Amino acid sequence: MLVTMVLTGAGAVPGPKPLGVLPDARGCHLAQFQSLSPQELQAFKKAKDIFEESLSLKAWNCRPRLFPRTWDLQQLQVRGHAPMALEAEVALTLKVLETMADSSLGDILDQPLHTLRHIHSELQACVEAQPPTGPRPRGRLQHWLHRLHEAPKKESLSCLEASVMFNLFRLLTRDLKCVASGDLCV
Repeated sequence: MLVTMVLTGAGAVPGPKPLGVLPDARGCHLAQFQSLSPQELQAFKKAKDIFEESLSLKAWNCRPRLFPRTWDLQQLQVRGHAPMALEAEVALTLKVLETMADSSLGDILDQPLHTLRHIHSELQACVEAQPPTGPRPRGRLQHWLHRLHEAPKKESLSCLEASVMFNLFRLLTRDLKCVASGDLCV
């Protein structure tokens, strides 16, 4: 015990760090996603722009968006559950974009899907490596996770596509950065 106190006082034993950089969180490397490369962001922008062009040719009417414009991961009060919340968001995004790649956007979605699959696999590793932080998700977070889970059953494919595409940059620039930074999501 004395050795621990001396090492801690001398700075040899690291203190708590954000989730993305924890050395003992096996396979959890979220810090790499604090910002995506310009090439990756450009690939997402190109896919979104082409999707928006195709929307202008369609008449579509969707109920309130799955991801409201003013919505933010921080509003869900995710304390300790941020990777789980983002993993659910990325999982739905992947599912919808994979369906779109099979039909309308094909090759344009190759790079974004590759990037999202990598992000998703890292998030899954972090969720699995993260010790339980107390009670299960409640309140806004529980409601939102339920909405994400039920969305493919309740929303039309075109509304899901629109929700996911319009949410894409917020997911990549706010939510992902929030979780990758660790302590910024509370």
